[in-house]
Amino acid sequence: MSLSSTLDWPIQFCVFTTAATYIVSVITSNVSQVDRLWTFLPTIYTAYYALLPLFPAHQPFLLVPYNFLGSTDYNPRALLMFALVFLWMCRLSYNTQRRGLFNPKDEDYRWAVLRKQLPPWLFQIVNLTFISAIQNVLLLLLGLPTRTVALSQPRSSLETSDYALASLALLVLLLEFTADNQQYAYQTYKHAFLAKEKGATDVKAYDESKQWIGARLSWTPDDARRGFITRGLWRYSRHPNFACEQSFWWIITFFPLVASVPPNLPTHSDFPPLRIIIHALQFRDLHQPLLNGLRAILLDAGINLLPGAALSLLFFSSTLYTEAITSSKYPIAYKAYQKRVGMFGPAMTAIKAIAIKFSGKERDVDRLVWGDSQQSKKE
Repeated sequence: MSLSSTLDWPIQFCVFTTAATYIVSVITSNVSQVDRLWTFLPTIYTAYYALLPLFPAHQPFLLVPYNFLGSTDYNPRALLMFALVFLWMCRLSYNTQRRGLFNPKDEDYRWAVLRKQLPPWLFQIVNLTFISAIQNVLLLLLGLPTRTVALSQPRSSLETSDYALASLALLVLLLEFTADNQQYAYQTYKHAFLAKEKGATDVKAYDESKQWIGARLSWTPDDARRGFITRGLWRYSRHPNFACEQSFWWIITFFPLVASVPPNLPTHSDFPPLRIIIHALQFRDLHQPLLNGLRAILLDAGINLLPGAALSLLFFSSTLYTEAITSSKYPIAYKAYQKRVGMFGPAMTAIKAIAIKFSGKERDVDRLVWGDSQQSKKE
């Protein structure tokens, strides 16, 4: 079976969504069109491969999904992956809707900042290449692990690795849901507090009971005046929601790779030991095993790991830009937060805590990050 046939419909759909989002962005002068589709597109691509037997064997006309494999049985692993991605979609859709981001007039604040930083012609190039095209391709890539399962792995019962990864994925989704709600609760409290401090009377008072139980943190005036959240999960990671998002898609990426059937993660047998590499520099006849090992790592493993790696690259670069914007708004406090808390993982936060302690600046940094109130210190 050719590669083109297995990717035919997803590429058709990707080209269509790329063109549609770009055209709409130009007409509306709003480039957040892909942002509104982000919650749905990975689910659509995953569903396509997991539910292949539902579709006709031949494509009646362009953009209609079809069963290129001719399969009549569903793959349990692919169905499990689709179920997890569907739950991911529900969580993200809920968070997107309550933040008002499904509103056609809403635009991500980062695009508004970028528009001011670039000349109009260059911004439109970025809009076409990155905002519309590259992001749509990335969302297609997130469906490829399910493609690997549907095409390469037998339709057998689930294995221990499937149950372990599914449990881990559910835990990550719960943590991400908690991070989303903590941020939402904080923003609700901050806007209510600052409005009241300015004398506004038409803003509803913050009601903790209306927040999800995992987001009922005891916010303080220090939190509101600081301008950004540093409590709850955000005490251990500057972006716990981003960390969870990457973790979830890495888990989906690993589903076909840790199963007992190929393709598998490369082992030592796929790559020559160090001594062979050293000798290969001296003896021409050992170059072939070296090249074979490099192929296994860079080509076979690289393709299978591409979805998770591409998403992590996007999140790392976009987080740097996001933090640059936040730092410009809160230059002193956010710089202290960066010194005290890791970008994604709590391990870096622990390292930073030790470094700050030995620097003798712990009290000053902690005051900027968490405030002076006794209630904040006791958390």
